[in-house]
Amino acid sequence: RIRGVGTVGDNPGLESSVPVFIDGVYRSRTGAGLTDLGEIERIEVLRGPQGTLFGRNASAGLLNIVSKSPSFTFGASGELSYGNYEFWRAAGRVTGPISETIAASLDGVYSRRDGFLKIVDATGNETGDTNDRNRYFLRGQLLFEPTSDLSIRLIGDYTNRDESCCGAVFIDTGEEVGTSPTNYTQNATNRIVTILGALGTRFPNGATPYAQDPYERKISITPGRDYVSDLKDWGVSAEINYDLGSAKLTSITAYRDYKSADYGDYDYSTADLLYRDPGTFRQFRTFTQELRLQGSAFGEALDWLVGGYYANEKLTLRDNIR
Repeated sequence: RIRGVGTVGDNPGLESSVPVFIDGVYRSRTGAGLTDLGEIERIEVLRGPQGTLFGRNASAGLLNIVSKSPSFTFGASGELSYGNYEFWRAAGRVTGPISETIAASLDGVYSRRDGFLKIVDATGNETGDTNDRNRYFLRGQLLFEPTSDLSIRLIGDYTNRDESCCGAVFIDTGEEVGTSPTNYTQNATNRIVTILGALGTRFPNGATPYAQDPYERKISITPGRDYVSDLKDWGVSAEINYDLGSAKLTSITAYRDYKSADYGDYDYSTADLLYRDPGTFRQFRTFTQELRLQGSAFGEALDWLVGGYYANEKLTLRDNIR
């Protein structure tokens, strides 16, 4: 979001109203941009409108993320973090020259965390957890600079997530009725909770079959309806910059493949009413090509730019809520 503008919704046909670019490559969906980034050089928050250079949906602005390029000087770095719920995060990077004209870098991130919602059975015994984290990210780069006028940067990255998401608790077992937050009454029961209870649901942590304390962070779901979030996102890109003297030519070619499968028990209870089919997935295959030629004229009194952009995206969506 920029200035409060953003896109709300899980419709895979919707592109974000605030686009994300990573190393000059457009990420056509927010889920493909909100990921581990590895070592970055800078993040640019460009206020809108930016439609001339960044596309039709950049009227509010955009996020431009630039990763750290390979260095011709050897270097390495790393970091390690630990937190509650057995949270671990490790990140590292190594870079250096391969020859006088070629430099390379490799960086990666790994993070995991236990789920903060415990799954319990009808007797209150814990059988697992959900809303955990288990993901890693790898990126390799090659920088080729044969002359001072020409540079070629090749980037390949891969992201993998194998997590359990997303369970939820029922906040209220009573139903609030009224005209304002200070003028309401609370019914003894909630109609949804009453229906689920009549269908055999027992909410955890309650003195009655219908009571629940959401802050205990315990949930009960239908056995076999585990929450699953499985994502694989990878891509390759090549950026070529050639200084022609009076002008500079830039070419960015990229291909990306993003596939996400998310499913689980969507009545959030032991009543087997609603679930998303395990065969559900969404996949984006995107090819983009950008060409820019820019320079100056009249003693640098005029800056000019001309370019073209081509994008081809194939969306495959398989979704079934039963």
